[in-house]
Amino acid sequence: MSNTLIIAEAGVNHNGDEGLAFKLIDEAHKAGADIVKFQTFKAKNLVTAEAGQADYQVKNTQKKETQLEMLERLELSYETHHKLVDYCASLGIEFLSTAFDSESLDFLVNELGLNKLKIPSGELTNAPLVLEHARTGCELIVSTGMATLSEIEMALGVIAFGYTASAATMPSILEFQKAYASDAGQQALKDKITILHCTTEYPAPAEEINLRAMDTLGRAFELPAGYSDHSEGIAIPIAAVARGALLIEKHFTLDKNMEGPDHKASLDPTELAAMVKAIRQVEVALGSAVKAPTISEVKNKAVARKSLVASKAIKVGEYFTSENLVVKRPGQGVSPYKYWEMKSVKATKGYKAGDLISE
Repeated sequence: MSNTLIIAEAGVNHNGDEGLAFKLIDEAHKAGADIVKFQTFKAKNLVTAEAGQADYQVKNTQKKETQLEMLERLELSYETHHKLVDYCASLGIEFLSTAFDSESLDFLVNELGLNKLKIPSGELTNAPLVLEHARTGCELIVSTGMATLSEIEMALGVIAFGYTASAATMPSILEFQKAYASDAGQQALKDKITILHCTTEYPAPAEEINLRAMDTLGRAFELPAGYSDHSEGIAIPIAAVARGALLIEKHFTLDKNMEGPDHKASLDPTELAAMVKAIRQVEVALGSAVKAPTISEVKNKAVARKSLVASKAIKVGEYFTSENLVVKRPGQGVSPYKYWEMKSVKATKGYKAGDLISE
């Protein structure tokens, strides 16, 4: 049974090309991902005209330009979004997208009808947008890259307020804190929030992943925890599942050599499929916490374990000794635990070398 929700993050790896977006959906579906996720934004609403690129964006695109110039090329039209949603439905894979501005959020919820949303790490401190997300009533996946525990708690307070406060209640830090402390607020968070550990660097250095922080998030906020991965390869998300991640998000692309900011830190289709397969194997392998012989082990006990065996001929009435007893397979006779006890016992029947002791 699959317990880990796997999000194949297409992001902006379509490069603004509708045809590539459809191909990304195909690959996510073939790989066995549960969800394929895009990013929805209006570049003019997201950044100022002068905002610079991140270092990794300059490095990966080999082009120095403003964020606005870069993002304008990566926008998908609303019409294309409708087509992508319909195509996902036809394949049976869930469509998800991250909204980076109010207009995009309204579109995702009120036009596309999404009931699950992702708050990205970069928007965690954007309290007005976080509040708008919560007021939709949708389930929220909250990523926490770059954040401290106090920043995460503040964001959860905003979300608790958005879920539980009346429209007449004026938002404020005090009201957010009250909502977070309330039973209703805590219950709303438990019902609708999944929190993701994340290291916001592309690719993220292994020594800065700190997977144990995912455990910290789960304990600190008593919420389902998962992992949004920006590392190279598939080992770390697989390890996250072994540590109990309930959700894995991973960027993928059609070709790592394509032009664009995120391709080089993404999986190719073959790697994505390998990651999904490995995660499903880990889920099965985690199994039960009960330590007992499994069904397949029971039949092997007699073959793999040992019994007391006569190492040479033993006459009736002769004592068992270190010289005439040995421990060998199979395990169908007297347990080796009785080795010392048997030394004070006389044989009630004769044995030849190699016979299982049956006293």
